[in-house]
Amino acid sequence: MTGTIINVIAVLLGGCIGLGIKKGIPERINQAVTYMLGLSTCVIGLNGLLGTMLTVDPATGRIHSSGELLLLGSLAVGALCGELLQIEERLGRVGDLVEARLGASHFSKGFISASVLFCVGAMTIMGAIQDGLGQGYSILLTKSSLDFIASIILAASLGIGVLCSAVTVLVYQGGLALLAGVLQGVLTGVLLDQLCMVGYAIVLCIGINFFGVVKIKTASLLPSLLVPLLYNVPMLLKTL
Repeated sequence: MTGTIINVIAVLLGGCIGLGIKKGIPERINQAVTYMLGLSTCVIGLNGLLGTMLTVDPATGRIHSSGELLLLGSLAVGALCGELLQIEERLGRVGDLVEARLGASHFSKGFISASVLFCVGAMTIMGAIQDGLGQGYSILLTKSSLDFIASIILAASLGIGVLCSAVTVLVYQGGLALLAGVLQGVLTGVLLDQLCMVGYAIVLCIGINFFGVVKIKTASLLPSLLVPLLYNVPMLLKTL
């Protein structure tokens, strides 16, 4: 789990730097940075989403897309389950308690946004598996450098909640590393693309939220990540 520990340290260090910067940033500049953060997050989400859905036919050079129905079904089912379980509201109440105790604004938004951003994507899954199998942690080193920069910007805009997302990284990414032997033959190929497709769609929603035009309950969309797993149960059973 060396790579995961490095990743956690990178998030904490970047978050601390971001909090230090936040105190000296005027509100108008903070607002501008927030909008640019939203735009960057949208680009990351859209780039990842298109990368998993689009393929180029080497013979004809034509672009083909796939997974649209699965994406629609995953988000719809995930949103339904999230609303029934009131995930966003429950996390919000916990965040409100923390905000009241620490006097930290936007705790829930920072925690949820950073947790999803840092834990979604092929680098997280494949890097954790590589680390868990003792094959090195080069992927997670690259991811850590990216998360370090992102945590600075996020913490400068959203505060201390970003630092707490390090716990999510430790639990989720560390868990994947510990289960690497089982997951190596499962979370690859089509299933990995489908999980990333849904995950990056949620990241895109996070980016949209930064503009404040609409409020998408991104935490309530997290059950969407389970739909590709259920969809591929027959394949998973054969693998196991």
